[in-house]
Amino acid sequence: MSGLPETAPNGVLDLELADLDLRYQGHRLAQPRLEQQLLSAIAQTGIEQPLHGVCDGAVAILLDGFKRYRCARKLQLHTVPFASWGSDEVSGITQLLRGSPNPGLHLLEQARFVDELQSQHGLSLAQIAQQLSRSKAWVSLRLGLIGQLSPRAQEALFGGTFPVYSYLYSLRRFRRLPPQEEVDQFIGALEGKKLSVREIEALAHGFFRGPESFRQEMLQGNLGLALEQIQATPQAADSCSEFERIFLQDLELTQKAMRRVLTKSQDPRLQSRAFLAQCNLLTAALLNPAAAFVKTLRNLPARSGKV
Repeated sequence: MSGLPETAPNGVLDLELADLDLRYQGHRLAQPRLEQQLLSAIAQTGIEQPLHGVCDGAVAILLDGFKRYRCARKLQLHTVPFASWGSDEVSGITQLLRGSPNPGLHLLEQARFVDELQSQHGLSLAQIAQQLSRSKAWVSLRLGLIGQLSPRAQEALFGGTFPVYSYLYSLRRFRRLPPQEEVDQFIGALEGKKLSVREIEALAHGFFRGPESFRQEMLQGNLGLALEQIQATPQAADSCSEFERIFLQDLELTQKAMRRVLTKSQDPRLQSRAFLAQCNLLTAALLNPAAAFVKTLRNLPARSGKV
């Protein structure tokens, strides 16, 4: 691009679509349903609100308006209205995060832009908080959130193939329990499937807290069978007594502990003399009642099968 067109008196310029730099497109959530509604509106009335970004020399970097940009492409529009927030990316991102003109920036989008300011532009947590007129806790929460997301999870959430609500309010409760690899496996098994929030939450309970056979059914793509198993299981957990609920929690903790032991037991880092000495004592204490423990576990399904 040889140069940007002249800005109109209202601060808006008509910019060719091909001249927009889309480097931050992956920082915004894809929302196909909203975008389809916007497409219909733009087809009737055109783009009424300008797209926003920064003009770094002869480059117009888009920060806000990616849905309008994609709608314009689908409608084969050649130009779009564009308003600049200056020439500095940091000030442009700051303006976006402060809510002008888009107070509805999603929590995950905020998190990704805050991470951008820290990881790519070198701002400290305190500097980000100061520039945004926010508390350090506000910034830290968003940095922590994006830090928990694996590249696989980020791709699914920002790409719109896994519902953000389900991750934040259903799946995230399991985030600290299983390895991230298992979270990624769960997302991969459900990615692109049109499931309700309730169905995803139920499948998450089965995947992370249920038997290995349930997990394998999901990983093999047998979601219908997995959902049938859930529907066939009585859900009236509130009918359990306090003693029964505590016992069920004990079984869940035992399952998680067994999985961790199986995973870590072959790690070559387990080699110090102090570790080996204590490990011998603990394993001996576990092996003595092992036969009775396994027998008890085998009897429990038989008892529950009588219900």
